[in-house]
Amino acid sequence: MVVELISVGTELLLGNIVNTNAAYLSERCADLGLSCFYQSVVGDNEERLTDVIKTALKRSDILILSGGLGPTADDLTKEVAAKVMGRELIMHEPSRKLIEEFFNKKGSKPTENNWKQAMMPKDAIVVDNENGTAPGVIIEAEGKKVILLPGPPNELIPMFEKNIVPYLSGEKSGIIYSRTVKICGVGESKAETMVKDLIDGQTNPTIAPYAKNCEVHLRVTAKAADEKEAKALLTPVLRELTNRFGANIYSMDKDTTLEKAVVDLLLDKNLTVSTAESCTGGMLAARLINVPGISNVYKSGYITYSNKAKRKILGVKQPLLENKGAVSKETAEAMAKGAAAISKSDVAVAVTGIAGPDGGTDEKPVGLVYIACNVRGKITVKKYNLSGNRAKIRETTVSCALILMRQCILKYDEEVAGGKR
Repeated sequence: MVVELISVGTELLLGNIVNTNAAYLSERCADLGLSCFYQSVVGDNEERLTDVIKTALKRSDILILSGGLGPTADDLTKEVAAKVMGRELIMHEPSRKLIEEFFNKKGSKPTENNWKQAMMPKDAIVVDNENGTAPGVIIEAEGKKVILLPGPPNELIPMFEKNIVPYLSGEKSGIIYSRTVKICGVGESKAETMVKDLIDGQTNPTIAPYAKNCEVHLRVTAKAADEKEAKALLTPVLRELTNRFGANIYSMDKDTTLEKAVVDLLLDKNLTVSTAESCTGGMLAARLINVPGISNVYKSGYITYSNKAKRKILGVKQPLLENKGAVSKETAEAMAKGAAAISKSDVAVAVTGIAGPDGGTDEKPVGLVYIACNVRGKITVKKYNLSGNRAKIRETTVSCALILMRQCILKYDEEVAGGKR
């Protein structure tokens, strides 16, 4: 079965709201074994919405529309869908009662336009909204199914999971099952070259590469009768990717971020960590602290933006700063030494660089960054020449710092295991 997603709302077209509903619905429909070939975003305009629905009905079996079910005059989704499907709108008394109860619980009264939300296409399936006043609607006609969902994610997601998933489960013919292989420390072009033969010869499963900030994700997807069969199809492909990328794979769990992988590694190795940041101004610490469980390993964070702070807090020597500069290999190394010493942490990561847009020179241009990682006295310093605006350089620096931290911890662990330390 082919499903098509239509997101309704002028605010989406203007970029005022990020369309997270489309991403969520795409993934869930794939989980249900439904093929999605088209997605559309259309504003609150009757003529254009009519055209989009008519076009979608010609090429898809199931239409899922999100948004435009509110009480105001520009909320047109239900009205337009009913018109296209040849259904008149009639008052749905159970929905009217639920809307009244919703406002009573809030200690207020519905306005006249709220009753618009209780008007339903004749013979439609009405889906109760437990988190708002806009019921969902399912219209069936001539082998087509049109599903209308409220726009707010906190209403759409619970409704979809509780009511629409069971409804759609009867439409699936097998499942689509995916795993995401997350790779760091390998550039996009190199990663694609390493799997080009697999992509060229793919049938089922398929491999799709996606470039992220300092990462490459390989989405491996299989279509099968059930999850057990899909997993069996994926196993040899995942094994081959592991052989090719080795330790550069930090996770095969789509929900595991790079920072979580690093924190999990620290927890597994029982290592504490501290951070010392200049140009990133605490962004590295923030990404680490976003991970639950970090309190067990994170000791201290130091934002030493000025040379004075580098001297007073981290103990970086004045002659070093004068001779080598704040943005240098030597300063990054001294910052990592100082952070480890004063926090007594096993791992210390230090960042110093020129994020721009000003401050660069021919010798030290904007985008020049040094990152140092100190693992129990073993210090590695890397130089980076990054591109982009100030925000991009800072974000990329943080990702590079996480990758370097992970690499250094793994290397240290290998040396310990090999008896070199």
